[in-house]
Amino acid sequence: MRVHIKSSKVMNQFKYIIFVSLLCSACAQGPVSPIPMHPVDVPEEHSEEAPALPNIELSEELLYEFLLTEIASQRGDVELAVQGSSDLANRTKDPRLAMRAAQLALQTGQLDKAIEALKLWREIDPASTMAMRMHATALLRTGRLDEAGQELANVLKTEQANVGHIFFQIYQMMASYPDREAALKFMRELAQPYPRVAEAHWSVAQLAQSSGDEKLALDEARQARNLRPEWDTAVSLEAFLLKKRDPQQGLELLRQYLSGHPDSQEIRLQYARALLEQKKYKEARDQFKYLADEDPDNPETAYAIALISLQMKDFEGAEENLKQSLSKGRKDQNTVRYYLGQLGEAKQNNDEAIENYQQVKGGEYQFAAQLRIAYLLNKSGRFDEAVQQLHQIFPVDNKQRVQLISAEAQILREVNRKTEAYLVFKHGLELLPNDPDLLYGTAMLADMLGKPDEFEELMRKLIKIQPDHAHAYNALGYGLMERNERIPEAMELVEKALQLAPDDPAIMDSVGWGYYLSGKLDESVKMLRNAFASNPDPEIAAHLGEVLWMRGDKEEARKIWQESLKENPDNAKLQATLKKFIP
Repeated sequence: MRVHIKSSKVMNQFKYIIFVSLLCSACAQGPVSPIPMHPVDVPEEHSEEAPALPNIELSEELLYEFLLTEIASQRGDVELAVQGSSDLANRTKDPRLAMRAAQLALQTGQLDKAIEALKLWREIDPASTMAMRMHATALLRTGRLDEAGQELANVLKTEQANVGHIFFQIYQMMASYPDREAALKFMRELAQPYPRVAEAHWSVAQLAQSSGDEKLALDEARQARNLRPEWDTAVSLEAFLLKKRDPQQGLELLRQYLSGHPDSQEIRLQYARALLEQKKYKEARDQFKYLADEDPDNPETAYAIALISLQMKDFEGAEENLKQSLSKGRKDQNTVRYYLGQLGEAKQNNDEAIENYQQVKGGEYQFAAQLRIAYLLNKSGRFDEAVQQLHQIFPVDNKQRVQLISAEAQILREVNRKTEAYLVFKHGLELLPNDPDLLYGTAMLADMLGKPDEFEELMRKLIKIQPDHAHAYNALGYGLMERNERIPEAMELVEKALQLAPDDPAIMDSVGWGYYLSGKLDESVKMLRNAFASNPDPEIAAHLGEVLWMRGDKEEARKIWQESLKENPDNAKLQATLKKFIP
């Protein structure tokens, strides 16, 4: 503040020094950032000309009020601080005090008072772009888009050299605006006078994409790239938007950019991920390897290569890169250990898999790792240890509780202890009587144990709770067919299942078998062929062979049975069918 001192007394000089010192200290704290900067292409700090300052006398009353306001602010007396700073700004017409008043009001969420202070600041110093920006920010926070738009239009006109950067900043403000369509309309109006500014088109594209207008988003992203072909941010956005419409074109766009800019790591990473999404595993791994060569100490790249190698069944490459990821200090080592366990299973090295699963001590895969340990212990013939392992796991929610119950029942089934498995499910139903998985599991074991009435009761309850449960309809219908009961009703059930899951081979098998029981041999063969083509399961082979045999195609039936038997020599259903027709 420029202060005219009428008195030459030492006291007045002392008051002047205190006042200016406090004012500078307060303002040095800085206002709430009016427009956040975008993380890329940050411009140099914009400097403004010093505003004209008022020529007023520093009275004891003025100094007292200023000290009172600042002390109130430091002590958390919000109302007194905001009101005092506003009064001082209005009385002195000092732009620094107006800024301080706005700052305090914004910091305490008093937007109406902040806007009043900012209007005063704008009147005192109409050329201040900082005042314009802060005013626009406050107006946006109160939903006054029209007024905010006028202020931002003024900022854009005033700062022609920084227009692109300002559009980035405006986009960041609007990205979280709750009314997406209003935000898009707002940005389009601001961008309309700047057709040659790539950042303006990019900002519109971003908001169009978030509001669901994908066509506009893609059009604007392309305009941004055409205006600045070397700009990787525009290329990245256009490729992202092309993922749904034309993923191959998006890949080609990224590839072409990389051919001219091989050092662009962000684009290469996007390209690698896009290849991975399209299941082009070898090409994706090559790109991740390129990134790894550029940054050999990056554990995340080694981890990505490992997972792709696992997908490609390159177990040696997967193991090498997973271990590299561990040695390079990947933060989530629990996840790496989990995948090393998966790798051990893929290599059929159960001991190695268990050892790695045991080292998963937390994170999202801890529960899954504990279940895999139990499964592998049982697979290795260590049934008691497997059950003990399950009993040591503490579920955190009902979903995990159901998985534990199902896992224990499955282990018991695999060692032919079906009654115990049934009782495990029954106990689970006492805790969670309407859980679909427990209803289905209990019903299936009831059927195996010769309890058809309970089986049907549970399945019908499941269908009532979950009317789109295709496998419940299928199981109930096929169960009736197996007992040769109510075949028309059984057909209705399995056909309903097929409507819900038209590509499920097990359901196609049930429908095909129902056609056979209904005397529709040609329809049965057609449906069973489709099921067998989707999944050459031995039970489907048994059904298809039987229908072909009964239709007179005995040679084809014999061939299907024999080929399936080579792959599944222990399948009881297939063996029984063969004995029935070829004693």
